[in-house]
Amino acid sequence: MKIRTYSELMSLPTFEERFEYLRLDGAVGESTFGFDRYLNQIFYQRSHEWKSIRDFVIVRDNGCDLGVDGYEIHSRVLVHHMNPITIKDLERESEFLLNPDYLITTTHNTHNAIHYGNTNLLIRNPIVRTKNDTCPWRSN
Repeated sequence: MKIRTYSELMSLPTFEERFEYLRLDGAVGESTFGFDRYLNQIFYQRSHEWKSIRDFVIVRDNGCDLGVDGYEIHSRVLVHHMNPITIKDLERESEFLLNPDYLITTTHNTHNAIHYGNTNLLIRNPIVRTKNDTCPWRSN
């Protein structure tokens, strides 16, 4: 398995390149933690270290999806583990849990697109609007 890092991710200039670097193409419903899911939820909800590093990563990435300027997040912000964590990572307090070089700021939709490969969830560049472009019978 390839280890993904923030420092390598930042060498990719576009949102699309960063997404492809992180893309996992898992399957919806594929077991991750299964019946042990409560373990990672305890970590995310109760760990002061996680809350602190999460805040650091959001600030570092300027609150932008995949750390790309112009992709500001105006909804719920997630901090994504670029290398999926396991029960063993939690039990051993692996470096993957709290090292900012393995974390990136993202939206819920981008997070799901990374995991499941559904690019329809990704933010598209906004359409550039011009005066009366939705009203063709007006000329100015």
